[in-house]
Amino acid sequence: MANNLYITSMAPRSGKAVISLGIMEMLSRRIRKIGFFRPIIPEGGPDNNIQLIKKRYDLDLPYEAMYAYTHDQAQEMFTRGETDDLIKGIVAKYKALEQRCKFVLCEGTDYTGVSSAFEFDFNAAVANNIGAPILPVMNGRNKTMDDVQDMVRMAKEAFENQGCVILATIVNRYTGDNLPALIDRLQPATDRQAPVYVIPNEGILAKPTVGEIARALIGSCIQCEPDGMNREVQHVVVAAMQLRNFLDYIEEGSLIITPGDRADIILGTLATFFSETYPNVAGIVLTGGLAPEPPVQRLIDGLRSTRVSRLPTPVISVATDTYQTATNAHAVRSSLTPDNNRKIATALGLFETHVGVETLEARIAATHSARLTPIMFQYQLIERAKTARRRIVLPEGVESRILRAAEILSRRGVADLTLLGDAQKIEQKITNLGLQLKDVAIIDPLTSSWRDAYAAIYYDLRKHKGINEEMARDAMTDVSYFGTMMVHQGHADGMVSGSIHTTAHTIRPAFEFIRTKPDCSIVSSVFFMCLQDRVLVYGDCAINPNPTAEQLADIATSSAETAAKFGVEPRVAMLSYSTGVSGKGEDVEKVRTATQLARERRPDLKIEGPIQYDAAIDASVARTKMPDSEVAGKATVFIFPDLNTGNNTYKAVQRSARAIAVGPVLQGLKKPVNDLSRGCLVEDIVNTVAITAIQAQDM
Repeated sequence: MANNLYITSMAPRSGKAVISLGIMEMLSRRIRKIGFFRPIIPEGGPDNNIQLIKKRYDLDLPYEAMYAYTHDQAQEMFTRGETDDLIKGIVAKYKALEQRCKFVLCEGTDYTGVSSAFEFDFNAAVANNIGAPILPVMNGRNKTMDDVQDMVRMAKEAFENQGCVILATIVNRYTGDNLPALIDRLQPATDRQAPVYVIPNEGILAKPTVGEIARALIGSCIQCEPDGMNREVQHVVVAAMQLRNFLDYIEEGSLIITPGDRADIILGTLATFFSETYPNVAGIVLTGGLAPEPPVQRLIDGLRSTRVSRLPTPVISVATDTYQTATNAHAVRSSLTPDNNRKIATALGLFETHVGVETLEARIAATHSARLTPIMFQYQLIERAKTARRRIVLPEGVESRILRAAEILSRRGVADLTLLGDAQKIEQKITNLGLQLKDVAIIDPLTSSWRDAYAAIYYDLRKHKGINEEMARDAMTDVSYFGTMMVHQGHADGMVSGSIHTTAHTIRPAFEFIRTKPDCSIVSSVFFMCLQDRVLVYGDCAINPNPTAEQLADIATSSAETAAKFGVEPRVAMLSYSTGVSGKGEDVEKVRTATQLARERRPDLKIEGPIQYDAAIDASVARTKMPDSEVAGKATVFIFPDLNTGNNTYKAVQRSARAIAVGPVLQGLKKPVNDLSRGCLVEDIVNTVAITAIQAQDM
């Protein structure tokens, strides 16, 4: 079952609060611990939708935990170009709430203050980054059938292009005729497609109450019975003429606006409540800060509790003049409030009548978003590493990038770190950089008490290869050999190096004495390619120049396991210059054989090959070349036939698509040792250390 859902509108005033209420009502019958979350809320006090859901469903959650940013805070970050930081902040706040709940219902932004295109992209990005299927809500008010059909089609295409998983679509507030005909036109072709529901417009939900207008006008109560304050305002009427003329303009649900010194209008309006020949007004607003004169006030007080009935008609006083008050009253928009049971009942009735609740429940149970975005990937790396801290050794202790990364890792509690190198030089470098690394250990291999023991172990392991005792002792002065031996002996759980050393220098010691797992014939590598909207896995792009079919199959299954371990659902594409049965030649046959071997070893995996890169990643190409494939167009793990192809491809994608390449991550070793690119950034080091720590958790 999905553990979240993201409700997003496509335009202002779509009525998504009604949909949130209906979904909460549906889920609360089956799930005890439900959370509610909004990434951005409006300014000006507590968010109404959060208050509504929190109070009605008695959510035991702090208000501050249920949103990430206010509109002004978000706008400031947009302006500074900090969109990624904004998304990261939202993800962090959401994940903290998720820890406390079995299901989190998320409600997107209100389409105010920024362009619709930007806000659409933002909501799609948030949904993808928290791994939530989406439920788009559209405003059907004053739309024709053709308009609605076009809106639904364009929304479907737009969200799918963003990689979103659509749970269902709801057209709300539809005002057109022939609702059954519209529903028939919108029904999906198959049961596998997301259903579309249409909810007709209900006037009561669109009309503000007297209480909402009073709060917006900052009015003070002269006569405010609770029932009266929940009355819907159907019309706003300014009373400026004589009473005898004004009475003809009173309609059912009118809000009468008049100066506070017009005793005739006040009393005449109140009298309509007792008359069977006049409609009931919603309330009276007195302008100019003028209160009724004492005799008039005494008369009102006497009407409040008569032998016949209580007077429910609200009377409110405001400071603004009549014109401004009328303008302000017309601008007030209705909302669902926790104390308005009538509107809540109406909203739930509409939802349950026009939405297939059982179908929606079943789709929630079966639907989840498998897409892993770069922000979510990086967040999960850090959080998973923190759950069971491991000891990671960093042999390149004098390198500035290593030290900066070490400070970040230490402050966030990702791992217990050991730096190798001359202690005095390292400490001086730390001081020069202005870093705080009090919790990080420093070991100098030249003076370490472990050096002699390590040399003896290395000699014993490698003497059959011609290594003598002096050579073994010299080897332990090398930071890569010393760090790897720390891992081998259990003094560290993993090692990360390569920012100033070659790949060969970094991993050679691991090949010599850590060696491969019993069930793995070859050490290989993958890169996690963090594109703008997804994370892909590329292998092998760093270790094996020209693997055999058997080795290629091993790389494929190992890469699939690595992908799954780090949250990427493995759909494996065995790449070649031809797709399916169209190509011939030795290189194609190698990939075809490797594909068959991989399927035999792991029949549970989704594996396709031989397949070209475009058919593996592009759904439109896949529909032409391999329409029935479970992998084509949806691949997440890409296995290259040789190192030349893989290395050049990952670098081309990295540069042209501005992707972050995390790796190479080694797979197949008994204990984790990972290599860095010599051009790596501090963020790359942080990610690689987190990956290494997670690998160590399973060993």
